[in-house]
Amino acid sequence: MKNFKIILLGVGIAAFGFGFMQSNEATVAKSLYTSPVKVGTNIGDQAPEISMNGVDGKKLQLSSMRGSLVLIDFWASWCGPCRRENPNVVRAYNKYQKAKFKTADGFDILSVSLDSNKESWKKAISQDKLSWSNHVCDLKGWKNEAAAIYGVSSIPMSFLVDENGIIVAKNLRGMELHVQIDQHVSKLR
Repeated sequence: MKNFKIILLGVGIAAFGFGFMQSNEATVAKSLYTSPVKVGTNIGDQAPEISMNGVDGKKLQLSSMRGSLVLIDFWASWCGPCRRENPNVVRAYNKYQKAKFKTADGFDILSVSLDSNKESWKKAISQDKLSWSNHVCDLKGWKNEAAAIYGVSSIPMSFLVDENGIIVAKNLRGMELHVQIDQHVSKLR
């Protein structure tokens, strides 16, 4: 009889431990979905705020573009690879302006320039036909504040941000840019 009680006690302790582990796993799993998203530059992170003056001198903020799928494009007028990539970015802008998205209201681009000369920056925007209105630059070159926050060490560099401000892809060039945006499109018009 004594051995039977010890076995029952052991089974009870094991069941309690198993139940505790299950409830603890459920709590951990639940916290993964209810915890606030961390701000960072990895895929799945909340994109850090960018607040900088545009070509017209008015402040523009990334957060004001919420609701749209946004390509943050780091570039500069003096950067050869950036200028060679710009026609692809223009094609993407023109193509996806007419698209209907699964969850986003539309597509837009926030161009962040690492220029230090305003006239060169404005001239490159015009020459490369970067027709969207969201162009920002603090005219600090490689000391650009947004580039520092995003860890940009070479350009061109890009981040695709969903309608909730979450980074869904990064460092997109060529066809990969279109492939990643296509994943959010329900139909092209």
